[in-house]
Amino acid sequence: MIKVHNLTKKFGKLVAVNDISFNVNKGEIFAFLGPNGAGKSTTIKILTTLLHPTSGTVTLDGHDAVHHPDEVRRSFGIVFQDPSVDDELTAWENMEFHGVLYGMPTKVRRERIDQLLTFVELSDRKDSLVKEFSGGMKRRLEIARGLLHHPKVIFLDEPTLGLDPQTRNHMWSYLKNLNQQEGTTVFFTTHYMEEADRVADKVAVIDHGKIVAQGTTDEIKQQAGVDNLEEAFIKLTGHAIRTEEVGAVDRLRAQSQMWRGRRK
Repeated sequence: MIKVHNLTKKFGKLVAVNDISFNVNKGEIFAFLGPNGAGKSTTIKILTTLLHPTSGTVTLDGHDAVHHPDEVRRSFGIVFQDPSVDDELTAWENMEFHGVLYGMPTKVRRERIDQLLTFVELSDRKDSLVKEFSGGMKRRLEIARGLLHHPKVIFLDEPTLGLDPQTRNHMWSYLKNLNQQEGTTVFFTTHYMEEADRVADKVAVIDHGKIVAQGTTDEIKQQAGVDNLEEAFIKLTGHAIRTEEVGAVDRLRAQSQMWRGRRK
């Protein structure tokens, strides 16, 4: 479903992603792990067509992310780390607006909205303004919205950040059920190692722009010579506390230049 081959992304002299390769099979739950500044966000931006690679190839559902970005965008849904639902709209209006943007036929769109709001247990609040929702409710709505157009892949950037354990468990119950019922491929990042250990079929660990380990969680632990994933992660990436991604200003400048170039 996702094929990344010799992917490199440079921002001036900074190499944010350094010749990485990995595959995600259809229907897998795949965890992409790494410290702050490791290259996770840059990789996800390339996978979701927000950035162009310096070299290498990325394909999603058989479509090249550089040469066929529209086809790639139709193939995935995404839940960002920061909240992105409109607080001044109701849950139903947020879903309806998203469906219209994707050009979904009215009957299909509204049936799917009802189905997904029921799925994430928000059907009784569909007419409530989102600003009245708790953080967990907003997260569930974002997941429902990301799944509205029947994507083959759902990208989740730290989807349970800041949620209580009960809400986190419910969230993953929804996602695992969806994965089983619809065969949706799940690609997620998290800093909760026990979460990745519990739900991921495969894992890739990135650090300083390079993949340092990949495989099942048991294979990662075996490679590191430890018994749990958090210890393996620390052994593979070191004990030093990381700041936010190095070169963020350079990347933002590069992105700004890219968008200005597209507007010309």
